[in-house]
Amino acid sequence: MSAKVAIQKFSFPFSCAARLPQQDEVTQAGCIQAKALALHDLQENQIISEPNLVAVVGALVQDENRVPESQQAPPMVAAQVLDSAEASQSAVVCRRSVFEKLTIENEDQRPAAKRQLSSESAARTITVVKKSAVRKDTEELRHLKLKPHLGQRVSSTATAKRRCRKDLFTGSEVFHRVDSHAIRAGAELKEKCVYDVKTIAQSITQGTRNELEKIRAIWVWLCHNIEYDVSGYLGHSEKVSSPEEVIATGRGVCCGYSNLCTEMCREVGIDCQEVPGHSKGIGYRQGQSLKNVKSDHLWNAVLLGGQWFLLDACWGAGRVDMEHESFVKRFDDFYFLTDPEEFIDSHFPDEEKWQLLDVPVTLEEFGRRVFKTSTFFTMGLRLIQPHQAHIVTDDGEANVSIGFSRPATFAYEITQHQDLLHSGASEQKESNNSSYGLLTVSHRSMKLQLLPPASGVYDVKVFARPDPAETPLFWVCSFTVECPTPRAMEEIPENPFLSWGLQTAAGSLGVAGSSQGSEVAEVADGVFELALKTSRPLMVLCELVHPELETAVAKRCLATQIQPSVLNCHVLCPLRGFYRLSVFVRDYEKTDVKFHNAANFLLHCKGKVVGMDELFPPNLSSGCGPGTRTTEAGLIKFSHTTALLSTQQGKCNITFHNQRDLELHTVLSREENKPAAVPLTRHLFCTYTDTKVTVSVSLPDAGVYRLGLYAKITPGGDFSPMCDFVLRNSCDQPCPPFPSVYSAWRKGCVLFEPRVGLLEPNSWVRFRVRIPGVQRVSIVGETRTDLKLNKSRVWEGEVFSGDGLQQLKLAAALGESNDMDVLMTFDIKQVV
Repeated sequence: MSAKVAIQKFSFPFSCAARLPQQDEVTQAGCIQAKALALHDLQENQIISEPNLVAVVGALVQDENRVPESQQAPPMVAAQVLDSAEASQSAVVCRRSVFEKLTIENEDQRPAAKRQLSSESAARTITVVKKSAVRKDTEELRHLKLKPHLGQRVSSTATAKRRCRKDLFTGSEVFHRVDSHAIRAGAELKEKCVYDVKTIAQSITQGTRNELEKIRAIWVWLCHNIEYDVSGYLGHSEKVSSPEEVIATGRGVCCGYSNLCTEMCREVGIDCQEVPGHSKGIGYRQGQSLKNVKSDHLWNAVLLGGQWFLLDACWGAGRVDMEHESFVKRFDDFYFLTDPEEFIDSHFPDEEKWQLLDVPVTLEEFGRRVFKTSTFFTMGLRLIQPHQAHIVTDDGEANVSIGFSRPATFAYEITQHQDLLHSGASEQKESNNSSYGLLTVSHRSMKLQLLPPASGVYDVKVFARPDPAETPLFWVCSFTVECPTPRAMEEIPENPFLSWGLQTAAGSLGVAGSSQGSEVAEVADGVFELALKTSRPLMVLCELVHPELETAVAKRCLATQIQPSVLNCHVLCPLRGFYRLSVFVRDYEKTDVKFHNAANFLLHCKGKVVGMDELFPPNLSSGCGPGTRTTEAGLIKFSHTTALLSTQQGKCNITFHNQRDLELHTVLSREENKPAAVPLTRHLFCTYTDTKVTVSVSLPDAGVYRLGLYAKITPGGDFSPMCDFVLRNSCDQPCPPFPSVYSAWRKGCVLFEPRVGLLEPNSWVRFRVRIPGVQRVSIVGETRTDLKLNKSRVWEGEVFSGDGLQQLKLAAALGESNDMDVLMTFDIKQVV
């Protein structure tokens, strides 16, 4: 009888090499006694726990047939190998009963002849252990981990805390060599029509260095070479199940994957088990009770380093599109050695032990759990609320909240309830087309306020992608929302930009903060103002959307001001209800870069609204009020730093400094359908003194006006827009126009009197004007009246307007010549 067989009949097998005192007199029986003593010492020193003592396997025992007697070491050699400085010969004798008691109890159960043969064979074999093997096993003892039975969790006293997937490998990239070889070898074998399980398993695992790499190669080969048999699942064809058929046809259902995985693992020496149970895959009805329902799925568990791990090649290979009855290949690395805490959200084994959880989950709890896709976990998302897949609305509202650690973009979809969870191809989403909820994203969480439009049951899918990726969004989790009574709601405009508030990528776009959060903004008196803090100069464009507001009218509801460190947007609401205000930005200097959506705000106007005649004037530029553009042009120190000006008298002056002495031009305009008796150009008057510029405005009637300021940045070039001001006049009395000004009116000229361009007839009019560098100034009517120069270098005098005279001219001459240049003209009212 071999020593291997003999040792298996002992009450406990050995798995360690103990060190005993060196003694020339040690016998074969003494070696066995010493071994028992060593195990007793190990037990007392808690190297192995008592409950697991009987599970230790003898590494010293070798098959006697493998070692010729001529090469066997004498008993003394074995004793020297098993020496121990801590034990003495007397200790061996005193503790002899430990071994004898354990062995006699089991030997009594066998015939005497067999007991004797087993003892002699085992004792003789122990004496021939090589010294190197003993020392090796002694070191390995300290790292000994007992192999559990199927699904068994090892005692905490014998092993450390359960290892997670991340403890085995840092990321899938570490398997690049293994994956590449498995895929390449698999393709070559397929081309050669090799369908033998053993050949394939050995070929794809060639070059692997450990069990982890072997199971990785097998799993990758399965995911890349076997497609789910949709036709067989639906009953359109016969299901393929045997490993050889699955390989030959390249298709199979879940049992095909799991059976083949088990067979291939067996061929390379890996302990692999098939695990039957329920899954939330195709055919699963969201919210259904699984009690008394036969399980419908198979996956695998593999033993690595004394610990069981879970994997599902069927789910790792791709997904089934039930709408088109097709299989969509998509390698999903998540289902390779998935952590049990995440696997349980979609896979529930028939046997509780295969959950591999310290606190097992009940079947009822599994059915109530929120379904989470692999993307949910790979993105590091965390479900804050709800904790169950079925939600009942409260006052027509249901809320979902998801936490995240890295910036992400979210979207959602709410549709009428369907039985099947995997009912179509909506695994990805380009944009959000739902208006039955409010999705807001803050720094660390996403909140979704769902507002179903009518009573009923709805399916809600949440989609996400990491930022700053621009790929389609992937399905991450699902809910069922039951709405007994909907809330009476005004229509919410669609938000194609997915979420409300600042986008998660706003910071990278240069937007550092906002005066408005992600919640709904209640608009008072039809007016809303938004301020965005920026980390660098930006350009901005805004869009306002209301279900009943025309695009052309919506443009007249917005006025934006661009400053180096802040962007302001002024919004007017002419209708009650909800508005979407979207903000787009780009770097100020990068004119060739497109605008990106940085924020979206939901405004709610339920009180007073702004009248249509109070909207902003048409054709406003993107930059209203002083800002980045005026500062760059050297136009500084504006008397009015905001874009909106109001006057109750119909008059105002705007002053600023022109540091670069640019040629300027101003334009006054209003809504086109309001004719004016006098051209609006006559209601502007500009005065230049040194670097200071004064733009005087005298408005003809109440209303809203646009004052545009332009400058020639380069000599000989075109006038470029600098900024626009919005002037709101509440005075019903018309203000008279200014005189008409000609090109001879230049820098340094100042008109003190009269400041109006329409004079009363038959009246004396006093003129006071400063015109530098001229020798003569005159008022020309029916006759010429020269003005006198006073001590303040002001030309002054009185002129009679006369009767029937239509116009007076202000003219000046540089010398004594009679040639004079007309600077401006004054109209005289005509008596009807």
